[in-house]
Amino acid sequence: MENSLLHTPEGVRDIYNGECARKLAVQSRISKAFHRYGYQDIETPTFEFFDIFNKERGSVSSREMFKFFDRDNNTLVLKPDVTPAIARCVAKYFMDETAPVRLCYRERTFINNSSYQGRLKENTQTGAELIGDGSADADAEMVAMVVDALKSAGLKEFQVELGQVDFFRGLAEEAGMDRETQETLRELIENKNHFGVEELLARQEMPDGLRQLFARLPELFGGFEMLSGLMGQITNDRSRRAVERLMEVQHILESYGVAEYVSFDLGMLSNYNYYTGILFKAYTYGTGEYLVTGGRYDRLLKQFGKDAPAVGFAIVIDRLMLALARQKVEIPVMTVQTLLLYDPKAREDAVRMAAELRGRGENVCLMQRPRDTQPEACRSRAGKNGIRQILYLAENGGSVRRIGTELPEESE
Repeated sequence: MENSLLHTPEGVRDIYNGECARKLAVQSRISKAFHRYGYQDIETPTFEFFDIFNKERGSVSSREMFKFFDRDNNTLVLKPDVTPAIARCVAKYFMDETAPVRLCYRERTFINNSSYQGRLKENTQTGAELIGDGSADADAEMVAMVVDALKSAGLKEFQVELGQVDFFRGLAEEAGMDRETQETLRELIENKNHFGVEELLARQEMPDGLRQLFARLPELFGGFEMLSGLMGQITNDRSRRAVERLMEVQHILESYGVAEYVSFDLGMLSNYNYYTGILFKAYTYGTGEYLVTGGRYDRLLKQFGKDAPAVGFAIVIDRLMLALARQKVEIPVMTVQTLLLYDPKAREDAVRMAAELRGRGENVCLMQRPRDTQPEACRSRAGKNGIRQILYLAENGGSVRRIGTELPEESE
């Protein structure tokens, strides 16, 4: 009979053995990349008050949150997004700080996706937030960190696409669109729905040049030349400043030496309500979804009482691991190097020997030899677990016998 207690709920999974070791190794590499830029670690609670992630501050709808109540009848949610939680922390602990605050994290997020979407409901994210710096240099630092972090993880082929929220908003203001129409058009453009965009624009009163620019939004992606060629077609200051800001960021990224990884997509319009400026996402082959999402959110902290600009991003580790696996990127991990097998009467000598080997930095698994089992019988199992060698200590003392495994032994 099938034991239902062995199954996990839909949308979550167990990660163990080599897969878990590789995931932890990748997270460690990325954290080191963040630290090289001067970012310090922060950890926020797994659950927060529901109001932290309301419509103005959140990235998902209320129906997609895991909600529950505490004993005082407060509505709590498992954290669906890290950025609002960090904004709350910064407003609480860095209220009077005037210098930029650089924070990085490794957290789990929980989104109650529909079952038919086939997505995980629990994800590991690692990311960084730069609070208190509203400059193009801060935007460029974030993008450069994304490139450095993905390269540190082992990726070689990926692309970071940059967009700008204010480009679209400037056009919408110029056209006199109401908020509901803007939201409908945003969704159509984000989904690259050309026919839907054309149909909606046909019902709106606006100059033909502006209508044509809206219609081209799903196709406005490419390199720096696309941006510079667009400047003569923009007739409002807000959209013009947005494109000029992207061009400035590109020049700074050239100094970082990462401009080759960057392209532009002015049709990138996030559904995160708190973004105010630059947007960016990173993609690679081997997964159909973005690995990284980020952007500027200059008005979010003001909702918590601290008026400060901010920019940040999150790397979805589970998607990154899938891409690394499909691209067959090797991730070296530290495994158990030695199995020290001993007979019952040799226990004391075995414990002392294991302590000595561990003191030298070796990973040693200590195991008493099963009764009626020859030491050589452990060879296959040890090899499958990545163990490089078996040392056998017999009960009659004498020298330690070394038994090779199915894996090639490391050179001395």
